[in-house]
Amino acid sequence: MTKHQHGGDTTYFSKQIGCKIDEVIDLSSNINFIRPQISIDFNTLDIASYPNYNNLANAIASLYKVSDKKIELFNGATTAIYTLFRELSLKLKHCTLYAPLYLEYEKSAKLNGYTIKYINRFENIYQEVQENSFVVFVNPSTPDGQYYDIKKLMNIWIEKNCTILIDESFLDFTPCQSAINYLESYNKLYILKSMTKFYSSAGIRIGALISQEKNIKAIQEKEPLWKISQFDSHYLQSALADKTFPKISKEINGKNKKYLISLLQKSSLIEKIYPSDANFIMIKLRGLTATEFQNKLIEHKIMIRNCSNFKFLDDSFVRIAVKDTNKLKALEDIL
Repeated sequence: MTKHQHGGDTTYFSKQIGCKIDEVIDLSSNINFIRPQISIDFNTLDIASYPNYNNLANAIASLYKVSDKKIELFNGATTAIYTLFRELSLKLKHCTLYAPLYLEYEKSAKLNGYTIKYINRFENIYQEVQENSFVVFVNPSTPDGQYYDIKKLMNIWIEKNCTILIDESFLDFTPCQSAINYLESYNKLYILKSMTKFYSSAGIRIGALISQEKNIKAIQEKEPLWKISQFDSHYLQSALADKTFPKISKEINGKNKKYLISLLQKSSLIEKIYPSDANFIMIKLRGLTATEFQNKLIEHKIMIRNCSNFKFLDDSFVRIAVKDTNKLKALEDIL
């Protein structure tokens, strides 16, 4: 596993173990296994014209109950991360990363010349933060999926005059509160939304940054006119139009997560199951490494996420995604 590798590469995994891609049971990817109902004929799309994102922006703004003037769309949440780090590096030089967290944050910070301070949120989440730092906090977290009540942290960051990015890529899986409520009271807050996790469309590259209008305008001035294809835009608009999907998805994911946890609790291979509000579970193994555990799963063509390349984690940690019960049942004999 390379330093910045992520889960979900079933093509590589199938080649490594010598099976067909559709035989792989992928428990590594944190993309929702429930899909919204899409009602659109892509053959009828007008792709000869340049795209207009007004309808998409309005749909996302309506979903998160903010003005469309407070949203900037990107070709995926990762692109939004790199754009924001580049934009803020003109005036900020210090970055605080609450780790472990999504690996691209460290990479983007280094590429843009930030001095990085890592805070281990498992051990010392209220560690002192440098004044005027660019703070990044993923909520719910990754790779463990815990949602944090960040009221106390927000007070600390605001007191230190920090610029804040809250990554809420997995918040849609939960009933938990968004940091959007802080937008009006603090002008150095950015909120990241990945539209592909919950809406089961990693191949549809759409992410959104939400902030005060002046902050969004400053970003837009340096952004290209067209970043998202008509196919991406119309797919997500159709997905957002399925109003029954969020409730159904949360119910099924919640039920299947309980089933997964019940399997994990019975296993002597597992030392600790970490609490999760998202659609995945992180575990600490007992008496074997993540690689050894993955090797046990190969004969069943099961793929899990080795978490050893996350900051503050070692090779005893793995992440298992919530999927349909047939895929999860494949774990039972091994566990």
